[in-house]
Amino acid sequence: MPEPKEKITLTAEQETLMITLYCKTLAAPKGVFPDEEAWKIVERVDYDFGRLKVKPGTRLTVFMRAKRLDHYIRGFLARSPDGVVLHLGCGLDTRFSRVDNGRVRWYDLDLPEVIALRKKFFNESPRCRMIASSVTDFRWMDEIPRGRPVFIAAEGLLMYLSGEKVRELILRLREAFPGGEIAFDAFSTLTARNIHRADVLKTTGATIHWGIDDPEEIETWAPGIRLKEEWTFFQSEDIQKLNLGVRLMFRLAGLFPAAAKAHRILYYSLS
Repeated sequence: MPEPKEKITLTAEQETLMITLYCKTLAAPKGVFPDEEAWKIVERVDYDFGRLKVKPGTRLTVFMRAKRLDHYIRGFLARSPDGVVLHLGCGLDTRFSRVDNGRVRWYDLDLPEVIALRKKFFNESPRCRMIASSVTDFRWMDEIPRGRPVFIAAEGLLMYLSGEKVRELILRLREAFPGGEIAFDAFSTLTARNIHRADVLKTTGATIHWGIDDPEEIETWAPGIRLKEEWTFFQSEDIQKLNLGVRLMFRLAGLFPAAAKAHRILYYSLS
């Protein structure tokens, strides 16, 4: 008999993890983001992905975002092969299997309900552990070993926090892991105010709270925070692999600074 599928029951913000899973598998252009482990999860969940109503632009930016964060982590592990990676808001992402160098110490963190679901598809190991906690319950940081270089990835997470909580989180990470690095995606304030109109957020009921226009603002939060890169989706090499109509769409949108800043990835050192 076929193995029973897992029924997905999550809160509004948690359900956005299904958007990410969908965009990296069923909605990804063929051959652009191969992820066999993610496909195995799709085949095992009882969930109507069609109800998400994800628009083409979102489908593209999600896998581009994933590839860019993978790129940063691979670069970090090339410099610090025995380093620690903190994957905040991990959802059902398969990033560890995509970037594992055989030496990294990895920590996947998400809310208890999400980690309970994640454990149905993933196993822990001495080098890859799961932490069930809100990212803003800072006691989880006590579980992370000190004395190794640290990279923090937060994909599709910080925009669901208040600006005050984002600031507090980054300052706590800087204090706990001095010399660490962090990369995350962020909306502009205009996008954060208006994205609630998007069909996909109407479907899940998730609420966006935080956006930022000037990434150098975060440098003023504490000495030693330095912006390493502000990367927009219009810089993605994968644009050239897409069909002509989509390439033209990206080219035209990229002419407008507001469009480029609407959603991008910010990468900082926390010295």
